[in-house]
Amino acid sequence: MLKKISVTLLVTLIIFAIYLISTKSNNKKKIKNTEIEESTDIYKSNLLENVEYISKDAKGNEYIIRALKGEIDFNNNEIIFLEKVKSKIKLKDSDMIIITSDFGKYNTNNFDTIFSKNVVITYLENKITSNYLDFSLDQNKMIISKNVIFTNMENILEADVVEMNIKTKDTKIFMYENQKKINIKSKNY
Repeated sequence: MLKKISVTLLVTLIIFAIYLISTKSNNKKKIKNTEIEESTDIYKSNLLENVEYISKDAKGNEYIIRALKGEIDFNNNEIIFLEKVKSKIKLKDSDMIIITSDFGKYNTNNFDTIFSKNVVITYLENKITSNYLDFSLDQNKMIISKNVIFTNMENILEADVVEMNIKTKDTKIFMYENQKKINIKSKNY
């Protein structure tokens, strides 16, 4: 009788162990499947090629921005991250400004754009190179910073920041540190 009870107990333990093992492996499979499903639900393509935005504000200023690639921000669909950017700004009663850069961050709602890396701005016979430009039509402002070099037919100027009001053309040029001075060289020498 004792033999029958121990065999029955042993068989019950084996069945219970098999049940536990199979339940754990099914749970692992379910967890893995839901993780895969969740990740495929989260990822959706948001890449654009040959992007172009043309906009005009109430004042009559026209803003054209083109890029080889764009990516819409998932958190804010008004923001587009751009690559290989070229922009033309046609201000009413003023000459055209052309801006190129490796990267950009464009707001489709207010047209504000941040240009970064290898930024080149041309306006009339002036050329400004830098690594960063924050451009805002709403605020009538261009803030150019990080390795700023301003050249025209007569001079070369090096500074930390050039801040320009695009409506009035008022310009502030300064350095971050008081000890450092703006460097201006004449091309005639």
